[in-house]
Amino acid sequence: MTTHHNEKEEESVDYLYYLVGLISGLFVGAILGSGPVWVPILGAFGLLFAAFFVSLFVKGSDAA
Repeated sequence: MTTHHNEKEEESVDYLYYLVGLISGLFVGAILGSGPVWVPILGAFGLLFAAFFVSLFVKGSDAA
C-alpha cells in the first residue's frame, strides 16, 4: 500500500484566469452603460478571451 500524503499534487489554478476574464468583461459592460444586454455579452467575451489566453500562453494547462 502506498500513501500519497507525502507527494504534492499540483493544483490547477486555471479557474482564476476564467474568473478574472468574466469579472473584467462584466465590469467593462457595466462601465460602458450602453444597455443591460451588453453586460452578459461582454462577460461571455471575457470568458472566451480567458480561454484563448489559457490555451496559448499558460504553461502546463490542460486546456486544448
